[in-house]
Order: sequence, then structure tokens, then C-alpha cells
Amino acid sequence: MSDVIGPSRLCFQFASPTCCGGRQSGRDFRFQSTQDFILMPKARKLTPSAKPSDLFEDIRALIEQARAATARAINSAVTLLYWQVGQRIRRDMLHEQRAEYGEQIVATLSRQLTEEFGRGWNKAALTRMMQFAERFSDPKIVATLSQQLTWSHVVELLPLKDSLQRDFYAEMCRLENWSVRTLRAKIDGMLFERTGLSRKPGELAEQELRALRGLTSSPLEHARGLRPNQSLGPV
Repeated sequence: MSDVIGPSRLCFQFASPTCCGGRQSGRDFRFQSTQDFILMPKARKLTPSAKPSDLFEDIRALIEQARAATARAINSAVTLLYWQVGQRIRRDMLHEQRAEYGEQIVATLSRQLTEEFGRGWNKAALTRMMQFAERFSDPKIVATLSQQLTWSHVVELLPLKDSLQRDFYAEMCRLENWSVRTLRAKIDGMLFERTGLSRKPGELAEQELRALRGLTSSPLEHARGLRPNQSLGPV
């Protein structure tokens, strides 16, 4: 894994069962992430008639699952990191309450971080982190979203000025496991506007959004119910 992590570059290479806090016990390899243990599939019981390919498939499945789980943990940690960086910069700027000071501190910090950690910490990147902290101000919501959304998802959401629209797409991403390409297509296709949620009074719309946040499975039927007889198309 590279020791340089920037917004535009996130590299991961699975190395061995002992890397990144992993541990090996008996035949099970369990990777310790920042959240909890990852349950691995049970190994197939080997018999004298077992095929060598069965062993290979079992081991490959373990490695692929560990890779995927590790990548998710890294994406989550990086997204949270960028939110924390943005929050910290904003705190310093709000304390001074001077626009010129803000420009100066971001430029200086960008130069220092680039010298220390390499590419990916330019002024534009730091500005996006500050926007992230401003537009998603609730740390609990950020912690939840970071489990499903990557930084690339967040970058697609930041240009959306309407907070309700932005939160709607973020929650749909989380529940439907959209790729960045799918998210971009849904925004371009004005999915939010077609649900009718944008036409509801503010408080009622917020109630509907809170209902989405409370879901743990596909919100398709719920979303369609926001506007009777209105098909959303594939989500």
C-alpha cells in the first residue's frame, strides 16, 4: 500500500495474511479492520476424493473477499479523513473570519502537505474537503455514508447546491450501492426532480428524507411512493 494517499490517488495492493493488522488462526484468515472482524466463508471439508481445484477456489475466495473488505475499509477511512481535514481547516478560517486569511492558509497548507505527502493535496483538493465538511456537517451521517460512498461519489455530490437534493442522492447511493457512473447518470437524468420530493414543503420533504435514512434495504418502492404513478425507471 502506498504511504501517500491523496484525493486523486488511492492505491491498494494485497500483500500477505500478516499485513495491515491481519492475523491467521488455523485455517481461517480474519482481517481486522477499523470497524470489526470480517467473517470469512467456511473452508470446504477436504476428503481423499477432493479435487485440487476445490482447494484453489477456496483460497482464491478468501483472498478476494479479504481484498474487497480491505478496499472498503480504506475507502471509508480516506473519506472520513478528508471530512476531518475540511472540518479542521474551516474551524481555523471561521475563527479568523477573514477571507484573505482563508486564501493564505489554504495556499500555505497545500504547499506544506504536498511537500510532505506528495500529489493530491493542492488548493482545489483542500477546497473540496472544506465543501464536504460544510455541506455534510453531521459527523454521524458522514460516518454512515462513508461505509458505502467513496471520495469519488462525494466529489459528484458537492456541486449540488440544494441540500435536500444532495442528501437524497447520497442516501440512494448508500442504499442502492450505486457506482460513480450510475450516480452521475441519475443526477443528469434528474431522478430527484422526478420523484416529486423537490415539490413538497420543506418540513415534509425532510420527513421523507429521514425515512430514507432509516431504511436498510432498497428504497425503490418507497421512492416511487413519493409521487403516485410516476415511474423512476431503473435505479
